[in-house]
Amino acid sequence: MRIATFNVQNLRLRRPGGHPRFDGARDADMPQDATAQGTALDLADRRLTAAVLAQADADIVCLQEVFDAETLDYFHDHLLRQTGARPWPHRVCLPGNDGGSRNIALLSRLPLIEVTSHAALMPADLGLADHPGARADRPVFCRDCLLVRAGELTLFACHFKAPWPDAETSWQQRRLEALAVRHLIETRFPNAAESLWLVLGDLNEPAVEPMPERAIAPLTNAFTVDLVARMSHRERWTWLAPDGDTYARPDALLASPALAARWPRACPVALREGLGAEARRHPGPRLPDVGHHRPHASDHALLLLDLPGA
Repeated sequence: MRIATFNVQNLRLRRPGGHPRFDGARDADMPQDATAQGTALDLADRRLTAAVLAQADADIVCLQEVFDAETLDYFHDHLLRQTGARPWPHRVCLPGNDGGSRNIALLSRLPLIEVTSHAALMPADLGLADHPGARADRPVFCRDCLLVRAGELTLFACHFKAPWPDAETSWQQRRLEALAVRHLIETRFPNAAESLWLVLGDLNEPAVEPMPERAIAPLTNAFTVDLVARMSHRERWTWLAPDGDTYARPDALLASPALAARWPRACPVALREGLGAEARRHPGPRLPDVGHHRPHASDHALLLLDLPGA
């Protein structure tokens, strides 16, 4: 089984005047991308997004920042299929908590035995009502934690709170989300260390953690094995900040001890061919049409993991 995680940076289908068009891989807080010249690059971005996914050729792909199921299906049928990639007949995009704009989605070539959203969970549901930053009127997850079963594996697909605008408040929210994911795992698997599961997605860890302890510490230490740490130190980055100098690895593949032991040589690969040339730490190659900043597939690299025989 080949598994991938990819933050596709605000993939949204719009229909201005009844004509379908995609938003590009851009954020609203980047002024140069909000111009007419930036908008003109939107389709080129999305063709590159599709090209990276085709190159990955994963059986299951966890996507972050997909607007809705219509967007996912149209992207699959009109851009992914144009690449010549084998289809992903099983597709999921459920509404999360980020205003309907940044949902978690799945593309799968394997039948999905179970798909469960946890977007509606409140802190009190998990015994976390007293956690700093928890609010009785706000769900635990900033977006969602999507539980997916395929074959003998259980995936927990996540997209945690971004580490801004306030670093300490954001840390508390990511800690709350990490505690919630651990609770879901331990509830699901009484012998969690001996079960086959994987936490994957964008956990939004900053390059420099503002607090003495990592926000996602409940999901690290001995509870999981950080598969990205199997990569060479220089290869572990998956994202370049807008300042053009700060590299980080918000994207994660955290395996149960049993999964890590069963595949001791499973080492992720980061596909960076769709990143803009501004990401100088990646010397190349890049896909045709990639520009300095844009067009690009996303501001994130795709992480790919092979689990032979799964």
